[in-house]
Parts: sequence; C-alpha cells; structure tokens
Amino acid sequence: MHQLFTYLIALVWLANGLLCKVLMLVPRHAAIVARILGTEHAPLITRLIGLGEIGMAVWVVSGVKPRWCALAQIGLILSMNTLEALLAPDLLLWGRANAFFAVLFCLLIYYHSFRAARPFPE
Repeated sequence: MHQLFTYLIALVWLANGLLCKVLMLVPRHAAIVARILGTEHAPLITRLIGLGEIGMAVWVVSGVKPRWCALAQIGLILSMNTLEALLAPDLLLWGRANAFFAVLFCLLIYYHSFRAARPFPE
C-alpha cells in the first residue's frame, strides 16, 4: 500500500508538470503564472515550473531522503496555493476552495512520509 501511495503522489506531480505545464495542455496554468509573474516570460516560466514538478515526481519515486522530500512538497504546495489564492483566485479550478484540496494533499504526503512509512535512515 505504501508503494501505491508513493506512485500516486508522484503521478500528481508528473501530470501537473508534464501535461499541464510543459505540454501546456491546461492554459489556465500559464495564465496563473502570467498573473503572478507577468506575461512576458510566462510560457517559459510555466514550462520551467513544470520541469521542476517532473523532478519532484522523480524524487518521490527515488525514495532518496523521503522526509526531506515530503517537507519540500508540503512547502511548495502551501506556498503555491497561497500565492494563487491571493493573486489569481478567479483562475483556479475551484477558486479559493483549491486550498482545501491542497491541504488534503499535504496531509496525505505527511501521513505517507511520517506516519505510515517504514523507518528511514536520515
């Protein structure tokens, strides 16, 4: 079961990074970046964020420093969602309610990495 949740968490990062941002299949993501960082370089920055999210998926699956990985994920998710809720709530799929789903995802990551995980040497 632990392995399944590892892959599901990685899949969220991979799908958002590759499909939504690198391949630009969900233009709303680039619009959010444009709103927050400006329109001039939004497509490039969106793709770079997507590459970072793909990297996060690889890190999750790798199992290297899993608790540090979990903390990085939680920090990124909460930071991104706070910025988006404050600066671009009208562009979010569920508006400010996105924060609810972000917190649920963070709780899943926390539980998976700190509560349900086998002991990790760190």
